[in-house]
Amino acid sequence: MRVTITSKNFNPNDKLKATIENKLNKLDKYFNNTVEAKIMCSEVKSGLCKLEATIFAAGMIFRAEEASNDIYFCLDKVIDKLSKQMSKYKTKLVNKHHDQKDIFFEEIPEAATASDEPIGIVRTKKFELSPMTPDEAILQMELLEHNFFVFRDGESGKVCIVYKRADEGTYGLLETE
Repeated sequence: MRVTITSKNFNPNDKLKATIENKLNKLDKYFNNTVEAKIMCSEVKSGLCKLEATIFAAGMIFRAEEASNDIYFCLDKVIDKLSKQMSKYKTKLVNKHHDQKDIFFEEIPEAATASDEPIGIVRTKKFELSPMTPDEAILQMELLEHNFFVFRDGESGKVCIVYKRADEGTYGLLETE
């Protein structure tokens, strides 16, 4: 597994970097060497650290994040979350990617409460995509009291999504290529 560690408003020391790589090696047994892991360490508030981990494998993305006063606690929680994700969705992943060689499914433990129930769609909505700016889309999202809003960018014509981020008061924009 190739590991890339970046930081924002945070300076990870060599000990932390080594610990991150050692902990990720526990998950390495699930993947071959072409898998990439990206780790972001940041300080979100005075004294509050956040660690985000994203693993890219066989077209699948595993992601977890944790915030705490202790970055090492965050790391332990993130590794646990990633491992639980892999266990929980093992059956679905095997069915979808049974012929690929990037993920070693036999190494992934079974989930404690395995659920083979399909993820069900309970409601379908159809709507027309209106051309607008991201600012107009955020306003519309807030008026509807939704957490995200799909729209067509007025300049590029691309389908985009604005969404509320977990850190209160900020927004994200997803653009299609």
